[in-house]
Formats: sequence, structure tokens, C-alpha cells
Amino acid sequence: MRKLSCLLLAACAARSLTAQQPAELSTVIDRLDRLEAQNRELMAEIRALRLQLAASQPVSSETVPQTAETETPPQPLAERVEVTEQRIADLDQSKISSEHRLPVTLTGMLLFNTFLNGKGAGGADNPVVVPPNGGQASGGATFRQSVIGLKVDGPGLIGGGKVTGAIYMDFFGGGTGLNQTVRLRVATLDATWKNTTLGLAFDKPIIAPREPDSLAQVGVSPLTAAGNLWLWQPQVRVEQRISLTEQAGLRAQFGVYQTAESGTGLTAPDLARARPGYQGRFEVWAKSGSRRIEIAPSFHVSSTRVLGQSVPSRIFSIDWLIRPAARVDFTGAFFHGENTGVIGGLRQGVNLINGQARAVGAAGGWAQFTFRATRRATFNLYGGQEDDRNRDLSLGAVGKNQGYGANIIYRLGSNILTSFESSQMRTTYLGSKTVVNPHYDLAFAYLF
Repeated sequence: MRKLSCLLLAACAARSLTAQQPAELSTVIDRLDRLEAQNRELMAEIRALRLQLAASQPVSSETVPQTAETETPPQPLAERVEVTEQRIADLDQSKISSEHRLPVTLTGMLLFNTFLNGKGAGGADNPVVVPPNGGQASGGATFRQSVIGLKVDGPGLIGGGKVTGAIYMDFFGGGTGLNQTVRLRVATLDATWKNTTLGLAFDKPIIAPREPDSLAQVGVSPLTAAGNLWLWQPQVRVEQRISLTEQAGLRAQFGVYQTAESGTGLTAPDLARARPGYQGRFEVWAKSGSRRIEIAPSFHVSSTRVLGQSVPSRIFSIDWLIRPAARVDFTGAFFHGENTGVIGGLRQGVNLINGQARAVGAAGGWAQFTFRATRRATFNLYGGQEDDRNRDLSLGAVGKNQGYGANIIYRLGSNILTSFESSQMRTTYLGSKTVVNPHYDLAFAYLF
């Protein structure tokens, strides 16, 4: 508008001089008229553009029309970045949270298995002990071994500690068909400081933390009853970490583990359902570049009460990880003792002979060779067995149970895995025969 006023004043001044300079004034007036016309066209275009911009934006009851004189100036870039980061942090906090605003992470694995069994499966998807009388070869597919988990990042503690927790469930409870039920697998609640952790858990025995790698057998740990003491049970544990050097250290663990007395194989009415067991594990580790070694001797002590008698469970074990090169691992465990069924061995830990309860001696273990061929492909070869002492058994009991297999796990994407596994279980019955069941499994897993 100010520009137009100036133009009008200039036009009036020019007309006052027309009497003296008619030719030059006429030229100036023509130019001013053209400029005024161009200004009118520009203003019309600006109005049209504003109307188009307003039409392209969503209109709400809270929208306030703004003119050029009332538009808010843009914020500085640093302020806009700070506001955006704060909004992202707020969204991340409120994405999944508990009632007390503790961050919760959803995790797990959607696992599909299709499998084929030999004639010895006895109707099981993947038997850990081959029944003495098999049946027909069978096959099928299942999502039952899918796992759903929640991780909780808890508050800080006095002394620089922190509370964390996790719980994992699957659908392996019940049976096949439509009666599959959600089942608790593992749960932990830990208070961790720099060198010490106090934990409550539903987990594997402290003396047997490792297990073979497999997508075929997830519902129970691989090599269950064939060298892997796996049984998930409630426990209280404490861990102390000691640094010897920058490249070596010691990790000591102690705990009280609730045994599963049904692992004795007895059903006597006065058999206790559970008993406390005391466990300890002492891991020494050292590393150099990509090479690493971990060796851990362990012990378990408990007793079974049946028919007024006390039957001991005494187990010594040792587990290891040896990594001579970045792509190669040797892992495994060995145990020797008696009444091992109460923590996941063969379910025949105690034998009653003429009213006398006797602990069944056992020795076993497992080993695995892992080769990471590429960033995506990993080969695993594993095997294990439990050999129970024959003189402690009655005819028809399992004298030896063996399992072995091989698999390739291939990473199709950052969170998509596929696996093919071939395995075999061999069960020897005392005074009878050895029965065999081959198992072939193709798996697809989506990690989330």
C-alpha cells in the first residue's frame, strides 16, 4: 500500500508539470500506469496462492486465520531440534510402559515348525525318550514353540544398582489341536550392582546354564534327558563377579533351587512335591582378541524324603565354552552323581527295592561344535547322553538315553531365521532293546 501511495503522489506531480513538458510527462504517466497494473496483478496472484494454501491444510475449530502482519516467525533450528528430540523421547517412554511408568520391552519369537518323525515317536512331536513300543511314522506342523517375552527396565537402587526383570511364555502347555495353553517358561527379577547380582528366578539349574542351539526343540531344552540338566524351577541366587585382570575374571554363583521330586519316578503318597537344593558354580574366564575360554565347575546338594527315608541327590558338573577363533565355538557340559532326575535328568532318580529307597547313579553330558560360516549361516553339530547305573535299576528301566543331531541356521533378514535340522534319539531299555527315532525339522522364526 505504501508503494501505491508513492506512485499516486508521483503521478500527481507529473500531471502538474504537463503544461511545461507535455511529451516527457506523457511518457512517465504511461510507465506509472503500467507499474500500477502490474502491482494489481501481483496482489491478485498472492491472494490466489493464499487461498490454495489454506484449502490444502486441514481445517479445525481451533484454526485461527493469520495475515502477513500476524504470522509467527519461524523458531530457530536448535530450538526445533530440541523440541523434536523431546517428543521422540516422550513417545519412546509411552510406547509400552507399566502402571508405574517403567519402560517395558516386548520381545519374543514367532516360530513355525514342520517336522517328520520315524516310527519310534509314539505320537509325540519330538520325543526326548523313545517309547519301547513305537507306531507309525508321523509328521506335522506347529506354532506351539513360539515364545512371547516382556523385559522390564526398573528403577535405580542405592549404591548404583538397578532392578531389571524378564518373563517368557510359550504355547507348549496342554496338547496338540485346540487345547494348547500358555505356559510360563523362564522368569527373572534381578537387582544388579557393579560386581554383585541378587536374583529371584524361574530358570534352569545354576549348575547347567548352557544348552545346544536348536530351533527344532524349543518347548523343552535340546537334549533333555540326554545329558542336559535343564529343568526350569523357582530359585534364589546371588552372583559375585571378580576381575582378575582386564582379560580374565571369576564369576561365583550360589543359590537355593527348588527340586522337582517327580523326577525321582516315584508316586508314593508321602513323597514330597518339592525340596530345597543348594547349588554353586564357579566360572573362570579369559579372553584375548576374538579368542575366549570359560570353564565352570559346579555342585548340587539336596535330599528326597520318601517312605520315611532320606535319599541323597549329589551332583558334580562342569561346563565350558572354548572359542579358539572368531567363527568357532566348542561348548558343552558333563555331570556325575545320583538322583539327577530332580533337576532335569532321566525321571528315575530313586528306585524302591523291597521297600528300600536307593538313589540311582548317573553320568552324562553333551557337547556342541559351532561354525559360523558367514555372517548369515551357522552350522551346529551336537550330541549327548545320560547313562544311569544299571545295578541301581530294575528291568525295563532306561539304562541309557542318547541324542545327537546337526542343523544349519540361516539368517534371511535382520530378524528372520530359517533352520533345517536332522536328529536322532536312541533309548536303551535295561534287559530289553534299543529303540531309535529319527526326526527332521524345518523351521521359520520371526524375532520381535
